[in-house]
Amino acid sequence: MNYSVKDILKFEVSPALGCTEPTAVALGAAAAVSLLEKQKKPDHIEIRLDPNIFKNGLAVAIPGTEGKSGLDMAAALGAAAGKPELKMEVLADITERDVEKASDMLSAGKVTVHLLYDKKGLYINTRVTSGGDIAESTIESQHDNITHLALNGKIPGNAHVDFGGEKSGEEGGYREFEQFLKNLSVRQAAAMVDTFDIEDLAFIKKGIQMNMDLAAYGLSHNCGLKVGKTFEKLVRKGFIKADVIHKARVLTSAASDARMSGASLPAMSSAGSGNHGLTAIIPVKVIADHIKSDEKDLCRAVGLSHIITACVKSHTGRLAAICACSVASGAGAAAGAAWLLGASVEKIGNAVENIIEDLAGVICDGAKNSCALKLATASG
Repeated sequence: MNYSVKDILKFEVSPALGCTEPTAVALGAAAAVSLLEKQKKPDHIEIRLDPNIFKNGLAVAIPGTEGKSGLDMAAALGAAAGKPELKMEVLADITERDVEKASDMLSAGKVTVHLLYDKKGLYINTRVTSGGDIAESTIESQHDNITHLALNGKIPGNAHVDFGGEKSGEEGGYREFEQFLKNLSVRQAAAMVDTFDIEDLAFIKKGIQMNMDLAAYGLSHNCGLKVGKTFEKLVRKGFIKADVIHKARVLTSAASDARMSGASLPAMSSAGSGNHGLTAIIPVKVIADHIKSDEKDLCRAVGLSHIITACVKSHTGRLAAICACSVASGAGAAAGAAWLLGASVEKIGNAVENIIEDLAGVICDGAKNSCALKLATASG
């Protein structure tokens, strides 16, 4: 089956507030709790998840919590105040009081997290007990793909419409789409650039602005390891040069500084990750500004970056031990930059190959502040 650029944007590109792994855990808890009667509160929340969700979500700060982290905290926040209809922005409206409620749940031992060592692929199962009721949700394949909702063993008739949106129940459909991505050549991907319509370009433009806003926040605040601000300081001291490579490193790492430290600003994700989105978008924007590309060409180049990022991720897996924020989205950014510079299809492919050969050995040791260092390397 053939898919269009609209399908790629639907499946692979979306706004996400905070690191996508704890956010997905919060979404699962929020969706399960939403099945309970409003006056009922959770007595216990049990989370069962795959090793990569555990690894990626363990240490990264959760937005709106002043630096708190942990998958148990994410689940408690989702249960206390999450809005599942917001999907990957499920925690957008949490308050200080909500954080206190979540902390009280953890102190009372009401949240447990179990690692499923033999589980392959993205998987989060949430089981919420409240009195005699048991509410359950399951997320698979994609961070916002709720494939199962049940209250006391019965599936609510409107659950997929309310919480799963267009992706719900499409587990098999996504696998077919993933196979399409695996078979997509660089030539076919480049040919898709001319098929983005006005609506697609507007959506891509929105994502560019989101990620540049994160970069600006990282440079104006003392976030995380302050990698972006440190690069700027090195220029002022004369240790490195303020060129295009430097600017890409500064902005991309500063955006990661902000995101990994819990800034309450969404990122436009790519292939299921906000950090992927930062690397896939910001270096292309820097190149476009340098050569004074028009806005449509910038958006088309970023669109190509998203496509190539998705293609590489279809081979590595949605979550893996490889740092796809460097490898996959680095390859995407290289393709977008090469396209902007007028490269042939062959040379776009060579650019992708160069990045993968350079960065394929970078491992993912979980989302946290040090991700900004890897994004700086990849974007440069």
